[in-house]
Amino acid sequence: MPEIVHLVGAGPGDPELITVKGMRVLGEADTCLYAGSLVNPGVLTYCRQDAAIVDTAPLTQEEIDARIREDWKRDKKVVRVHSGDPSLYGTIAEQAASLRRDGIPFRVVPGISSFLAAAAALEVEYTVPGVSQSVIITRRAGRTPVPAAEALPGMAAHGTSLCLFLSAGDIAGAVEDLAGGYPADTPAAVVEKVSWPDQRVVRGTLGTIAQQAAAAGIKRQALILVGKFLTGSGERSRLYDPEFTHGYRQGKRG
Repeated sequence: MPEIVHLVGAGPGDPELITVKGMRVLGEADTCLYAGSLVNPGVLTYCRQDAAIVDTAPLTQEEIDARIREDWKRDKKVVRVHSGDPSLYGTIAEQAASLRRDGIPFRVVPGISSFLAAAAALEVEYTVPGVSQSVIITRRAGRTPVPAAEALPGMAAHGTSLCLFLSAGDIAGAVEDLAGGYPADTPAAVVEKVSWPDQRVVRGTLGTIAQQAAAAGIKRQALILVGKFLTGSGERSRLYDPEFTHGYRQGKRG
């Protein structure tokens, strides 16, 4: 039976923020291809010492596909490591299409996304009762375009919790796009290099965050978070309210 290629989410940066399954799969790999520009090399310590380690940062997708195909045909266990979770702003769609085209079986091992690690760093919850029950994950248009229906002004109109990926290069532009939907005093934060040892957090408001981030010299590898959820205040969750009845507990009536 042929080996299965694994596409593994390495997490946001901290090598310990990888799933147990992802760590196990890495430990079994004969070949590990990883995005050296994004993945913390500390993750590679989970690989065997005799495993072939390939940094894909300087490679094209075609070159990556060729290496996977070559090693798979030689009955090697191949692991392709993505930063964060493979389902968000990665190349998993084209990677999967290539593997299917070549008849190579594969499985995806999810990882912890940086937007989750950013909330942990800020000690907040995106879905605060009475404040927001939705999260928009998006990006500002750059060299990679964004569909017109997903332009930031339209996303901002919802006024819900928002996390911007791949937009730190023009925070001022992002703020301008969001200003029509969020008041200037809406809490905002920028988290650079989430969960890495040199992680930095800047807190402010939509009206101040661009200037604050510029003063800190933050231009890349950062997430922009906007919304009232950042205050950490809201209504109490009914799940643990002593007066709320659900399938596991009878509520108390005083």
